[in-house]
Amino acid sequence: MALEHAILVSLAERSASGYDLARRFDASIGHFWKASHQQIYKVLGRMESDGWVESQVVPQDGRPDKKVYVITDGGRAELVLFTSKATPPEHLRSEFAVKLRALPFGDAAAIVDDVRVRRRSHEQQLAYYADSAARFYPHPDDIPDHALGGWLVLRGGMLAEQAGIAWCDEILQRLAGDEDDER
Repeated sequence: MALEHAILVSLAERSASGYDLARRFDASIGHFWKASHQQIYKVLGRMESDGWVESQVVPQDGRPDKKVYVITDGGRAELVLFTSKATPPEHLRSEFAVKLRALPFGDAAAIVDDVRVRRRSHEQQLAYYADSAARFYPHPDDIPDHALGGWLVLRGGMLAEQAGIAWCDEILQRLAGDEDDER
């Protein structure tokens, strides 16, 4: 997947300025596809040249004019093409996993401390996702078709965080004999 596809999805959901897109990435898409604001603006220019998006200049009182981007028919066709192809396996790249492999050769106490920090991070991210689920999808059994993709991505994030917590618990139990009270 290219950043272009993530931007197309966001614009298919709602037209936006480059700034608004960057904020959306920070709040949602960025949890699974990272992009800097600079990257987003650069790719938007290329996408406009490719005919996948078009922009309209919107005057603003007391502020510089802004460009609002809209997905085109060409962009929608690219999304159809993108979604019709099988997704290749995504390979995990994890500094943390390498650190665990180094356990016999490194500082075991520091690794245990790192696992505890990591576990708290998983808990915080899970809480954030749970708050989002309660706010945006208060009735998960009645999600309309247009919102189903967002819900499924959010659920995937929640399940990944739950798995991360379970993995940290297993590591802590094996390395430090931790029970629930030490987390």
